[in-house]
Amino acid sequence: MDIIVPRRRGKRIAIAVGTVTLIAIAAALLWHWMPRGLQIDGSDLRIGQAARGVFVDEIVVRVNAEPLNAVILDAVESGRVEEVFAADGALVKKGQLLFRISNPQRNLELLARQYEHSVSTFNLSNLRVQQQASASDHQRRLDDLQFALDQARKQHARNARLAAQGFISSVALEESEDKLAQQERALKQEQQANAAESNVRQHAEQQLEGSIRGLDSGLKLVSATVDALAVRAPVAGRLTNFRLQVGESIATGKNIGRIDDPERFKLTASVDEYYLNRMAVGRHGSVKQDERNYAADISTIYPQIKDGRFTVELVFTNGQPPVLNPGQGLDARITLGESAPALLLPNGAFINDSGGAWVYVLDAAGRSAERRTVRVGRRNNGQIEVLDGLAAGERVILSSYAAYGNSPRLQITQ
Repeated sequence: MDIIVPRRRGKRIAIAVGTVTLIAIAAALLWHWMPRGLQIDGSDLRIGQAARGVFVDEIVVRVNAEPLNAVILDAVESGRVEEVFAADGALVKKGQLLFRISNPQRNLELLARQYEHSVSTFNLSNLRVQQQASASDHQRRLDDLQFALDQARKQHARNARLAAQGFISSVALEESEDKLAQQERALKQEQQANAAESNVRQHAEQQLEGSIRGLDSGLKLVSATVDALAVRAPVAGRLTNFRLQVGESIATGKNIGRIDDPERFKLTASVDEYYLNRMAVGRHGSVKQDERNYAADISTIYPQIKDGRFTVELVFTNGQPPVLNPGQGLDARITLGESAPALLLPNGAFINDSGGAWVYVLDAAGRSAERRTVRVGRRNNGQIEVLDGLAAGERVILSSYAAYGNSPRLQITQ
């Protein structure tokens, strides 16, 4: 007889358990090796380590040498350049002739003003001659009338004595008295007429003299304008950006160059806006040339920000380099504060992307990095002061974060 053998279920269960275990192990390995976070190429990264050290509170900026004093040359008259007597870059003396332009209109104005002045001067001379002649005539008439009055007064006195003695009649005495009164009235009228005419003559002379003074001022102005056609150096120095050509036409107000002080220079620097609140007039700095340092202090701060930068000017305080040229570039160190111990991180492009609010911190193996909030303090060209969020020895990605967006985690591939 056939015997029924029971099925062996244990073997199947063992196989199932083994299969599940293998799948779990494979899943775990897959999970372990599966990329987590944004994948980036580690060969392009710049990595720095937080470390304890001394923070040097200074920055290094690129400065350009510029003349401390400069005089701008603008054309005060328009015209055609006839002659050029100086060249760009030449040292000129005060009053030295630089160039000459021609302007026929200004010459015609000068001739017209000269003619007006000559006519007015001639008229004033004629008026004074006429006044002198009229005054002489009046004086002669006054002398004649005074003489006639004296004679009439003497005659009347004689007649009065004769009438008292009974030699002449009272009628003759009255006639002499009337003649005396007439001579007095004639003299008085002539004096009044002479005074009135003198006032009129004086007023006319004053008006004509005032007119001549106005013509003098106009003539001087036009003469100065014509003289300005021959342009001279207002100060001594080095002629810069002077490129006039004979035959060139220039308009009033056109910039034709400048004259720089060839001996004294200042330094101009463009500084990141981050340092604006830490800059102050009087802060010390220095520049180095030929292994020698030259002290320079901040003299002017221009707070207007353009393209994320502002401008400062420095002046030398104890001598300047013996050889400097306008536009020459130098490196200047500007001290912002005292050095102090701190947790330091190397400066990098990341600071511009995160603003110092967060960084990507690498794990121990260096295969991934997590975004972490930090707090930073002062910074200079090479160092950043870390106030919170990092510990000494931790490594941080220093290169730009622009391509990472807001990824909380980075997976670094080698």
